[in-house]
Amino acid sequence: MGRMQLVRGNVACAHAAIVAGCRFYAGYPITPSSEIAEEMAVLLPKVGGVFVQMEDEIASLAACIGASIGGMRAMTATSGPGFSLMQEHLGFAALAEIPCVVVDVMRLGPSTGLPTAPSQGDAYQARWGTHGDHPSIVLAPASVREVYDLTIRAFQLSDRFRTPIILLYDEVIGHMVEQMELPPLEGMGPVWREEPAFLPEEYLPYAAGEDGVPPLVSFGRGVRYHVTGLIHDESGFPTQDPEKVSSLLRRLHEKIHRNLDEIVSVESFLLEDAEVAVFAYGIVARAAREAVRKARAMGMRVGLLRPRVLWPFPEEAVREVARRVRGIVVAEMNLGQMVYEVERAAGGRAEVVGCFQVDGRPIPPEIILDAVIPFCTPPSVRSPLKGQEVQGGESR
Repeated sequence: MGRMQLVRGNVACAHAAIVAGCRFYAGYPITPSSEIAEEMAVLLPKVGGVFVQMEDEIASLAACIGASIGGMRAMTATSGPGFSLMQEHLGFAALAEIPCVVVDVMRLGPSTGLPTAPSQGDAYQARWGTHGDHPSIVLAPASVREVYDLTIRAFQLSDRFRTPIILLYDEVIGHMVEQMELPPLEGMGPVWREEPAFLPEEYLPYAAGEDGVPPLVSFGRGVRYHVTGLIHDESGFPTQDPEKVSSLLRRLHEKIHRNLDEIVSVESFLLEDAEVAVFAYGIVARAAREAVRKARAMGMRVGLLRPRVLWPFPEEAVREVARRVRGIVVAEMNLGQMVYEVERAAGGRAEVVGCFQVDGRPIPPEIILDAVIPFCTPPSVRSPLKGQEVQGGESR
């Protein structure tokens, strides 16, 4: 057992990666994720791992992919501008089905933006940043403890589905300090990815089983196979056969969408009798929880739906909530990204409005409460912000 201590979000991420078996980190410093690299540089040599500071983010993810093919659990971390540079290699890892974990600690953009200010502007980039058709798994923690837990979960999902996993949280979560228990790292040594117990005489690296996930054998483990960013057949060699092309691309989707129950995760707070729901994630979800408490104290039936997994999007959870409420307020630190997904999943069953802020500060509970009140009864209830200038709050 470890001891209770004050832990920063980015530090929790690094410690969790070590516990999850990560033994390779390649990265390039960038605010507000740099503490992850700094901590990994200290921790990895203690457990027989490798830390490499690369020349840029493109090379960082390429190095992680190479380490992963060689059997090591690998991770990199960055922020919005660096995450943009990684997109081509994310697509490569998805197509070649190479496990790895990418942490994106979001800051306000576009471009260099405000490097030390929080944002949630990368939600679309995390899903749609790469070209071509492939699914994404994106985890979104809302506390230091959850950064720790979801980092471990990211490595589990990456190995399970042979795909890159994105851990997406904002600057506030990354730099927040909360109390938690960190297990000791003493005694942990090198870790190699588990290999299949039995291999056929002719190993086909992309021949999938019933769950759509091919067994992964690392390089140097007795088999040789081809890895490419081109569309390939079960042997790993390029193909232009239309049937094989379609089969591969559909399987990449199906191995995720057949297993949504294993992947998708949401938290509900006071939704049982709610007539209005707030949809929020990351640091905004914490403000939303307080807004829900304030609304309940005023006699309004309001609840919170918080996705721990942004992608695949929790459509069924949103659809179920939309059947029972009159309105859904989507609170985000951007000008509207997840709001459109909520609107699509709600399918007209409930009115969906956005509550947005893009001034480099987290959304306070009062602004979310202000967006909730118009949906609530009695109509005599009025906004506590009425008559005041609201900076950053917006409804669509």
